[in-house]
Amino acid sequence: MTDAARERHVVIVDVHAVLLRDERILLGRRHQTGYADGLFHLPAGHLEAGESVVEGLVREVREELGVHLNSGSVRFAHVMHSASGTGRVAFFFVADDWVGTPSNQETNKCSEIAWFGWDDLPDPMVPYARVALDHIRAGTNFSTFGW
Repeated sequence: MTDAARERHVVIVDVHAVLLRDERILLGRRHQTGYADGLFHLPAGHLEAGESVVEGLVREVREELGVHLNSGSVRFAHVMHSASGTGRVAFFFVADDWVGTPSNQETNKCSEIAWFGWDDLPDPMVPYARVALDHIRAGTNFSTFGW
């Protein structure tokens, strides 16, 4: 076996918040990020070193929307292994308990936020996020995307 074959493969871990209010989901339109600009997406971000997936989720929601999630009420909903880049693992959590009113805290990365019903999700939307929401609604806990 070559040295290259022995190297461990490292994947990026993403966390995604499915914030629910009256059966509506909060989405933001990506803006000037260099990835999927103009498309709607869930509040999300990369896990940082030393964080659990729930800690990362709470941090990302606070940074992007200015609200504090009750981490004890966050519910695991789905995990997706995506072929994006060298491979990613995306965790999706449902939350309906937070303190504060969601507002766009990152206007340099997000042009607007809005609530959408499960049957009225916007088009265009980041494709893997749309697929994940379909799985979550169907009760499917795991999927792959782009392989």
